[in-house]
Amino acid sequence: MYRCCVSQEPYGPAAGGQSLVGSRVWTQGVFMDERFRTTGLAGSAFEGAHAQAIGTPPEGSCQAQSNSSAQLHPDVPAADAGTGIQSQINAICQALAERMGQQQYHIWFKNSTRLTLNLPQPGEATGYLKIGVPNLFIASWIENHFLDQINQAVLTATGAKVKITFAIDPELCQNSKSRPKSAGEPRPAGAKYLSTRRTMDLAPRFTQTYDLGSVGAPPGRALTLDTFVVGPSNELAYNAAKQVASEQQNRIPAGQVPTFNPLFIHGGYGLGKTHLLQGICNEVAKNRPQANWLYLSAEDFANQFVLGLKTKRLDAFRRKIRQTDLLAIDDIHFLANKPSTQEEFLHTFNTINLAGKQIVLASDAHPKMINQLSEKLINRFISGMVVKIEPPDFQTRCQICRQYAARLASGNSKSPGCAGPVPENVIRYIAENLHGSVRELEGALVKVVAYSALQNEKITLPMAQAVLAEHLERCDPIVRISDIESAVAAYFGITTASLHSSKKDRTVSLARHFSMYLARKHTKMSSCEIGRFMGNKNHATVLLACKRIEELLKQNADLHWRSPAGNRLAKARVVLTALEESISA
Repeated sequence: MYRCCVSQEPYGPAAGGQSLVGSRVWTQGVFMDERFRTTGLAGSAFEGAHAQAIGTPPEGSCQAQSNSSAQLHPDVPAADAGTGIQSQINAICQALAERMGQQQYHIWFKNSTRLTLNLPQPGEATGYLKIGVPNLFIASWIENHFLDQINQAVLTATGAKVKITFAIDPELCQNSKSRPKSAGEPRPAGAKYLSTRRTMDLAPRFTQTYDLGSVGAPPGRALTLDTFVVGPSNELAYNAAKQVASEQQNRIPAGQVPTFNPLFIHGGYGLGKTHLLQGICNEVAKNRPQANWLYLSAEDFANQFVLGLKTKRLDAFRRKIRQTDLLAIDDIHFLANKPSTQEEFLHTFNTINLAGKQIVLASDAHPKMINQLSEKLINRFISGMVVKIEPPDFQTRCQICRQYAARLASGNSKSPGCAGPVPENVIRYIAENLHGSVRELEGALVKVVAYSALQNEKITLPMAQAVLAEHLERCDPIVRISDIESAVAAYFGITTASLHSSKKDRTVSLARHFSMYLARKHTKMSSCEIGRFMGNKNHATVLLACKRIEELLKQNADLHWRSPAGNRLAKARVVLTALEESISA
């Protein structure tokens, strides 16, 4: 492995025209060629530099070193460098970004390194690529984590293998301390998350933001409560969202608290949870522009929290998250198994709640069914309004299809316009055969409309049946034993590893028996295969487990078990229904 070497004395022609070669300091080192030595690096130049992990490049262009080498910062073109070498370094940077991802490249390379390339000359075995870095921390991190990607990128761009070396660049070191960070620096395209209407000043170069409900919102995803199709399965959640939006349109007087705080919406994928959260934010942005609201996913919350820790800017992160009138967080179940992030969100929740501000959360499961979620968070989540969105019934699915078909016909979607309106019998056919998420309904409509437009054929029921034959077949639910285990473990508040263990306490045994019963019922696996999958149990154990669950269901017996939330009691058929709904969601 190549290690970082640092030289204290300058190299190159001195005032008298002679080369100065002084003492060297080696850092876990191999020999470093004279060509790799840094210029004007004093012993204190990198003192404490490891405290600043992300450096910034010096202003101005880079310089060519020889006829066959050039020095170039990955983000700043060098006008004086050789065109061939410069283009090769640009190609290396591009290949490196593709291999490691734009986010990692922006953090560790774009503003933190300077590259010098020297390809092998006649008579030389190999060339070299010198990577200038602002401090030892970045040099060590890049070497330990990205050395293979660098070698592959160089080979792809130049077709030659070169030696990789690292050197402290004093200019990068000085600028990492002194150069102010501009809030107007460009951000990567393709941002995934919606964040504050005011851009967060925490790591602005790679914070991804959208102004929801404005020109900055993702095309076609500015979801409002007016476009939400209401039915018996989601009416309660919709009314609760309307109540929250109505209260937030006017500032809540001091001393009063929101009616539903927090509002916790849960349900399966594609049932409208995100639609309701974005709809609330859109209503607030439309009717109360001065309100300070924030919408983001739990993953974005975790990423920004970790980034604040790394950059030692937790105060800025907390100010932006906690000083809001409305905080809406999607996919809150992402915080499971992350105790430090849960602790941070707990304090955030307490701060906003005590200030009398509104919190809206969405999850795939009820708070008590989110595995490895802290008891403190569970208690706070269930202290407000917890409402579930069920899969839409037939009439609601028909209305969703009609609304989406009208949207396609009006040209508000990217999908091509169809040769005519979608007939009612086609809408009913799609609604009858697709019972899952709203996304499945929209996908089926898009396929029919696209076929009609591309083939210039009128939409009819026989045509829709032929086009959707494969689509409907592939949309049939496929139940895997891993899905069953995850659903059972989440319901009983244990881990999937416990199902495979030899534990025989009441909770684990009951959960294991339900897993075996559901696997036998919903999969084509034999008893022997199920037993091997679940901890090398024999087939007799599986048969006895299935027989016991059948007897409990026949009697609809009371089931007792202990979960992280406390002792639980439920009827056997209720437990089975809940587990099957969770598996099919």
